[in-house]
Amino acid sequence: MPDPPSPPAARDHPLRSYLSYLAGEDVPGTGWVYTLTSRSLLEDVFASVSLKRELERDPHSTAAGHPYVVGRVAVASARDNARALEAAAEAAPAWAAVPLERRMELGAAFRRQLLRHRDEFLRLLTAEAHPLRLARWELSCLLAVYAEESLDWYRRQMHTEFRHGGRRLIVRRVPDGVVCLNPPQNAPAPSAALAVLALMAGNAVVVRAPRSIALSTMYVMRELVAPLLEDMGAPPGALGVVCGNPGSTLDLWVDSPLVDDIFYIGGCEEGLRLERRCVAKGKKPVLELAGNDTITVWKDADLDLAARAACEAFYGSGQICMAPNRVLAHAAVADELTRRIAREAARIRPGHPEDEGVLLSPVRRSERFFALLDQARGAGATLVCGGHRTELDGTRSDTGVFLEPTVLRVDGLADARRIDAVQQETFFPLLPVVSVGPGDDGPLLDEMLAFVDAGAHGLRNSLWTRSDEVVDTFLRRVRNGGLLKVNDSHIGFLPYLPSHGGTGLTGGVFGEANYPMLKTSHLQGVSVSAGADPRRAAFGDLWGG
Repeated sequence: MPDPPSPPAARDHPLRSYLSYLAGEDVPGTGWVYTLTSRSLLEDVFASVSLKRELERDPHSTAAGHPYVVGRVAVASARDNARALEAAAEAAPAWAAVPLERRMELGAAFRRQLLRHRDEFLRLLTAEAHPLRLARWELSCLLAVYAEESLDWYRRQMHTEFRHGGRRLIVRRVPDGVVCLNPPQNAPAPSAALAVLALMAGNAVVVRAPRSIALSTMYVMRELVAPLLEDMGAPPGALGVVCGNPGSTLDLWVDSPLVDDIFYIGGCEEGLRLERRCVAKGKKPVLELAGNDTITVWKDADLDLAARAACEAFYGSGQICMAPNRVLAHAAVADELTRRIAREAARIRPGHPEDEGVLLSPVRRSERFFALLDQARGAGATLVCGGHRTELDGTRSDTGVFLEPTVLRVDGLADARRIDAVQQETFFPLLPVVSVGPGDDGPLLDEMLAFVDAGAHGLRNSLWTRSDEVVDTFLRRVRNGGLLKVNDSHIGFLPYLPSHGGTGLTGGVFGEANYPMLKTSHLQGVSVSAGADPRRAAFGDLWGG
């Protein structure tokens, strides 16, 4: 291990240190997990591993002063995980009783917090290997989710009133109770920030910060969200944040009678298994799992713009669930579109995440990437560009930690159905372009849209065309997915529209567009009368009977 700098002042920022947050208090844990800046993985991976081992063995080591060390998070004990649920269950009724309009103030206040702490939020994301441009994109998601327009829409969905027959009728959503949120390792902090929506619905929330990358999640929940709840007078326990083992924590949540909903963001296999366990225990599973999104490009599309949208597949090295994973192109434009995608892909480069313009992230395990590539070529696909590991400067290398943006050409849907890189989420910078046709345009469009709609996953799907008729057909036919985009960024966020959610393997049997404020609440109808005669009311005075 390299010697740490002798004076701690060699660090250009303080070491962040977070304890478990339980019942409004910071509670020591059983040990620490450390976050090292992503530069350590790019500059000296062996030093990175040695530093972590040294610090986990001896928290008082002078290694804590090394510039690579960004912060640490306490590991919660099994008892502390249980205490978080107990505190949440105690707080839930009091927090649910707070008027909706008051709870809605939390969303706007959180948005102001994000803007006020924008630089630190971005710094922590880049320290965790998010390229700066993508960190800004993740922030844009939260700013759209908590935009004034979105908040107004949520409020209207949560409570609507009518007058009928001398009665005051209300259709409202009421909180489910205790919601536990498990964010993913690839984007833990922005995902954990969705907990604010569950809080706005009136739930008490417990968040598990992933052990392997806990710091940014603890920062958002402890420094941005918790103070807002304290200022609002929320009961202690309305928010709990723990860092613990995923398996034992999820087991506790599933088995505990105190938990009502489990909001799980992660892989399909684990998520669908959790869904079955939740239903068996009478809990609501809210799932955000993998995506295998399609961009459909019709023959009259703006090919330059379509190619740029397709290349969003390579952002973050494809390790983004809502990035496009495959392109269906009308045969009349497939060749030219593929050329333009390859040209755009060549401009996407590796680098340090804090550097402007960098969009690729390190890929630590790439064996499956090459297996997918080999399987696709064996099934008839052609390699257009990419297909190699690279070093930080873009030089090809068998030991590089980056993967080149890789484009495959596939001719026809028959071959596409046999290629794993088309049919499965890859989570790599690997994009198959499937040429469809020739044939009559009507049946061809039907065939392409049927392929999109039959996808096993259902997160986002998008279309590029200048034809209003094709747009109308797309919107009428494609029911798969939580979000459809037309002539627009596939990954861009907008107010009102959902940022997450989908059908099929993406959202499980209850999958749909995910508005967490609505997903963690349930509908209730209310009738308030000044004093109706029950017999007349039951037998028809309302309808002239």
